[in-house]
Amino acid sequence: MIQEIVKFIVDILKVPSILVGLIAMVGLIAQRKSFADTVKGTIKTILGFLVLSGGATVLISAITPLGMMFEQAFKLQGIIPNNEAIVSMALNEYGAATALIMAFGMVANIIVARFTRLKFIFLTGHHTFYMACMISIILTVAGFEGWQLVFTGSLVLGLIMAFFPALAQPQMRKITGNDDVAFGHFGTLGYVLAGWLGMAVGKGSRSTEEMNLPKNLSFLRDSSISISLTMMIIYLILAIFAGSNYVETTLSKGDNYLVYAIIEAITFAAGVFIILQGVRLILAEIVPAFTGFSEKLVPNAKPALDCPVVFPYAPNAVLIGFLCSFLGGLVGLFVLGQLNLVLILPGVVPHFFCGATAGVFGNAMGGRRGAMLGAFANGLLVTFLPVMLLPVLGSLGFSNTTFSDVDFCGVGIILGNMAKWFNKDVIMAIIVAIFALLVIFNYTIKPKNSKNDKA
Repeated sequence: MIQEIVKFIVDILKVPSILVGLIAMVGLIAQRKSFADTVKGTIKTILGFLVLSGGATVLISAITPLGMMFEQAFKLQGIIPNNEAIVSMALNEYGAATALIMAFGMVANIIVARFTRLKFIFLTGHHTFYMACMISIILTVAGFEGWQLVFTGSLVLGLIMAFFPALAQPQMRKITGNDDVAFGHFGTLGYVLAGWLGMAVGKGSRSTEEMNLPKNLSFLRDSSISISLTMMIIYLILAIFAGSNYVETTLSKGDNYLVYAIIEAITFAAGVFIILQGVRLILAEIVPAFTGFSEKLVPNAKPALDCPVVFPYAPNAVLIGFLCSFLGGLVGLFVLGQLNLVLILPGVVPHFFCGATAGVFGNAMGGRRGAMLGAFANGLLVTFLPVMLLPVLGSLGFSNTTFSDVDFCGVGIILGNMAKWFNKDVIMAIIVAIFALLVIFNYTIKPKNSKNDKA
């Protein structure tokens, strides 16, 4: 019965719109807003996430055929990293542990934010669910069971839900121009690397959003138009290479293959446009509402939101990042082939969301050069790290898919190697010690350059 209750709670919390709507509601109630304002703020927050999710669905429906045409055109076979696919396969065996680790991991996140300087509440529910699943797989393979599995897994999850937003926050301040919102998506290592590369190579490089165009090409300044036209070229090329017979029999349901490619390209741009509108709606509601939540439960905490939260700040970098990340994936695929290793095919969905985000981070820190090189480096990471993750996933490592985003691979590789060298009691002690050290640091070391010092 307890497991069923926990499962029901997890089913609610892994839906991003409901999770963030509840947080907004708690914050508005804590601020003693009127009933009308509380209802309005809660519903508009949920609405914003549903708009964002709708845009993501539109975009994925348009971008999936792109990957299929690519594989058909170049006759590629290998493993396609996909979070949803591997999680759905793992839940039969690890479902109960995943549910418990996610539920208590979110509690641990609040505790970590309350008692350490990692003042971030991770609100990307589906990524929390995927990470809980991966942690449960690796710890179970390492011999954990019962309360030790749930306790250790929850604390690991709570720590990384606060750590990764903290890692990205200095660059998030540069992207957004303020410190109101944080970044919550488990591809952070790739995005931060993109920002660092941008700083290293981007001195003097103009932003992707600065386009000096002749008057008759000024329409390209509109990101929706430039994305539509660019993707139209890519879709048409791949449709031609894949062949009219394949496209019309497998994808377009008899429609002309070139017309189908054009419509899918513009649908892709429509998905990006809807996502941008959803992000703007969310930010208008969640930041004020979260103030009340953080003041009551976790002073100075910031909401860490999904990767599309940065898309409105550099729409051109979104497209550049996707293309350069995908190029990095192709180069990585070629290298893996030369080394006779497992082939990791460049999945267009992870390369879009992760590559686009890396492009925005790289652009903020190093302009166009940063966007291109940073996203390319992210593409290499998304290709090589899954190869290193496969051995630590036990029997699931032999499946035809794996986790795609960089942080899943990084955390999985570290946990897997800890399991290789240490027994479960030592691993649990290490995790508890890390939390204890963060608490001690918070209460004994005075922050540098604090606002109080300046005052």
